[in-house]
Amino acid sequence: MFVSAFLSVIGLGFLVWVLFALAVYALPAFVGVSVGMYVYDTEAGVIAALVAGMFAAVFTYLIGQIIFAKVQSIPVRLAIGALFAAPAGVAGFSAIKGLSQIGGASEGWTLTFAIIGGIVTAGTAWVRIASLAGPPGEDEVRHADAIQASPFANDR
Repeated sequence: MFVSAFLSVIGLGFLVWVLFALAVYALPAFVGVSVGMYVYDTEAGVIAALVAGMFAAVFTYLIGQIIFAKVQSIPVRLAIGALFAAPAGVAGFSAIKGLSQIGGASEGWTLTFAIIGGIVTAGTAWVRIASLAGPPGEDEVRHADAIQASPFANDR
């Protein structure tokens, strides 16, 4: 009996981890599901819909990271980060609220836990989209250092 209770807790913990790992990628998942449903509605088949949906989700995530890393404008970076963090925050809020209600927490604690979960999930999404980007202006500094270090820099 102890083993089954232990494995149930481990399984539940794994499912909660998967839930929040997917909540962080709410925008790419939404794009992937939307594209997959569209491809399926065109009667291309289930395999084509799955492949198109996965490709669209990965493409959305990678394009977001590349644009975030290459653009040096702070307002544009804030907009891109918010574009990825807002749906993740809503997904985290909804997930924690549902789990808290299942657990039988009072309405006040349910809302408190849900707000904290939404903030944490949105912050995690922000960090993941910004993982490839350095601080703004870093590329210009590297470029200037490379020019000064070049043996041909003074031959102009």
